[in-house]
Amino acid sequence: MSSLSFAGKRPVLADLVPGSLVRDIALVAGGAVLTGAAAQLTIPVPGSPVPMTGQTFAALLVGASLGMSRGAASMLVYLLVGAVGVPWFQHGTSGLSGASAGYIVGFVFAGALVGALAGRGGDRTPVRTAGTMVLGNVVIYAFGVPWLMASTGFDLSTAFAKGVTPFLIGDAVKIVVAAGLLPLTWKLVSGRTQD
Repeated sequence: MSSLSFAGKRPVLADLVPGSLVRDIALVAGGAVLTGAAAQLTIPVPGSPVPMTGQTFAALLVGASLGMSRGAASMLVYLLVGAVGVPWFQHGTSGLSGASAGYIVGFVFAGALVGALAGRGGDRTPVRTAGTMVLGNVVIYAFGVPWLMASTGFDLSTAFAKGVTPFLIGDAVKIVVAAGLLPLTWKLVSGRTQD
C-alpha cells in the first residue's frame, strides 16, 4: 500500500504539488500549454491527412499526472483555446476543422479516463501504465476516426488504414516511454516502489 493517500483515495502526481485552487489553475493551464508545444513536433504521414505529433503523448501524460477532473479540464482548455484561434494545434494551426480535429476532441475524454485510472493506481507500475495508455489511445481513436470519416468521406476501413494503422508503432513507443516515466516518477517522489 502506498504511504501517500488522501482519505482513502490514491493521489495523482499533481496532488503532490502544494496548494489548491491556484495550483489547480496553473496545472490545468500548464498541461494545455505542454500539449500545444508537443503538437508542434510533427511528422507527416505519407498517404494520411493526419500527421504524427507529440500531442497525443502529452495529452495522455497530462491526464495521468493531473487526474480525471484536472486532466479533462486541461485538454478542454487546449481544445477551446485552439478552437477560438490560438495557433497551437499541429503545424501552428487553430480551429476545429479538418481531418485531425476529432482526435483533439478525443483528448478531453482520454484525459478524463487516463486521469481516473491513474487515480486508481493505473500509473504506478509499467504494466498498469501501459494498459492505461492503451485505453487512452483507444478513446482518442474512437473520436478521431469518425471525425476523419466525416471530414474526408473515407469509409471505415480507409479511415482506419489512414488514421490508425500508421500511428500504431509510434503509439507503442509513446506507451513504452510513459510506462517507464510515470512509475519511475512515483518511485522518486515516494522513495519506494508503489503497489
